[in-house]
Amino acid sequence: MQSDNQESALTLKSDNNFRTTNDVEPSTLLDFNSIIKASQTLSQEIVLRDLLKKMMKIVIENGGAEIGFLLLPQHEQWFIQAESHFDRSEVKVLQSIPLQKKLPMSIIHYVVYTQCPVVLNNAAIEGRFIHDPHISMHQIQSVLCVPLKYTGQLIGILYLENNLSPSAFTPERVEIVELLSAQIAISIQNAYFYEELENKVAERTEKLSQTLDDLKATQDELVQSEKMAALGKLIAGVAHEINTPLGAIRSSVGNLADFLNSTLFQLPSFFKQLSQAEQQFFLNLLQKNFQIDIINTTLSIKEKRRLKNILISELEKHAIEDRETKAMLLIGIGIYDYENMTPFLPLLKERNSQQILEKAYQLASLRKSVQTIKMASDRTTKVVFALKNFARFDSSAKKVQANIIEGIETTLTLYHNQLKSGVLVNKNYEELPPILCYPDDLNQVWLNLIHNALQAMAYKGTLTITVLRQGDQIQVSITDSGKGIPPDIQAKIFEPFFTTKGAGEGSGLGLDIVRRIIDKHAGKIEVESRLGKTTFMVFLPLGESIRLVRQ
Repeated sequence: MQSDNQESALTLKSDNNFRTTNDVEPSTLLDFNSIIKASQTLSQEIVLRDLLKKMMKIVIENGGAEIGFLLLPQHEQWFIQAESHFDRSEVKVLQSIPLQKKLPMSIIHYVVYTQCPVVLNNAAIEGRFIHDPHISMHQIQSVLCVPLKYTGQLIGILYLENNLSPSAFTPERVEIVELLSAQIAISIQNAYFYEELENKVAERTEKLSQTLDDLKATQDELVQSEKMAALGKLIAGVAHEINTPLGAIRSSVGNLADFLNSTLFQLPSFFKQLSQAEQQFFLNLLQKNFQIDIINTTLSIKEKRRLKNILISELEKHAIEDRETKAMLLIGIGIYDYENMTPFLPLLKERNSQQILEKAYQLASLRKSVQTIKMASDRTTKVVFALKNFARFDSSAKKVQANIIEGIETTLTLYHNQLKSGVLVNKNYEELPPILCYPDDLNQVWLNLIHNALQAMAYKGTLTITVLRQGDQIQVSITDSGKGIPPDIQAKIFEPFFTTKGAGEGSGLGLDIVRRIIDKHAGKIEVESRLGKTTFMVFLPLGESIRLVRQ
């Protein structure tokens, strides 16, 4: 069990007695705006190397240190992973330097064991660490050593020295460093999470790349080469489709971290100071927020301004102060009109009303961040699944039961980035039984036809996909609103190497591949085209599939 003096920071007096920093009055001179700005700077950086450089610069400048070191554990041992000097611009990071070369080990061992900070006014001549070889050799004066803890676990140590003068680490500076240490620990852990995620993505990307390389190596015909070329055209869009939800996740995680740092621990005391009526007011606000679909209820800036003016006008009628601020908070919670605001009017006049609104708004924002993370995760999973399905290669070359609509949806998912900016997609799907087919080959058909349709419209227009049953066959129609195919070349478009595209834009094999795959399925393909409307119709037989279903 740790003794009482191990539960707080140690500061040396001239009489060699220890006192804790808890005995010092909290400074009223701290520039909290600077501290908040520094915390925000750290919370926004998720690349470990860049984070450590910014972190050390901020700590050195605000903590009054001449030199600083960051210690991080690696393989159950501690190493110096960042070093910064006040008079040098360079910050050395991620070099894994052993501690013994540069630091007093007795202080480091003490902090690791107690997980409490140490403050020394003149380490060389007073206190319990005067016999440390590093301290006696270099005649160290001021020392500040702070543990960095994340969810109660020690994840790092910040060691600062100032050998220009004793007592350099005043209570104010110690308080600054301790305030920053919580954000530093969170930011380091977030950087670890991001690095781990990047490694997993890189590993999966490498595996996918290897899979694609293997596929290319097995192809001995131009048809297969064209398929891989088509997949290559999608990679940039797929990468964007994955990066976009990941960006939303990172942003939402930042909001959650800010809430945990600044608001969570204030809630109990905040709730206690409210009257019973005010507590019910607060809970009713939260209940109102939980009744709305916060993800799909998106207001434009113009709409928010209109609603705000309406609420301000109503609040003015009831002589409620701070009307503009309260109107914006109400809209942020999900109260958009007078009817929904009416039950809250009496309490909006109370002294604590704005503080209650602010806390309810913060919790509403927290809920939205959680929903955003869920939605972004679902989107990423869908894109990765679609890419996996499309990139799959079935070497068995045997027909299997497959859902035609699922194959088309897989292709649309991969093309989502190109569709969302200016293409209206109309889907007309009949409920159909699975058919016996080569699904990987048919995915290539949908890919080529949809890609050609988007190019024909210059990625602006209407794409209509219809899937229906026509007697003993399935008909898939893909229609675009592009410029159409001239009548004199319609008969040539399925010929190999025929293309109307410029040099380097197409090989002329896309529609030849489509025709070959459909022939392989004993089906047929037709085209109808005029200015503003081109339709490719694919017919696939149902006969064998129907027989299997009946059996």
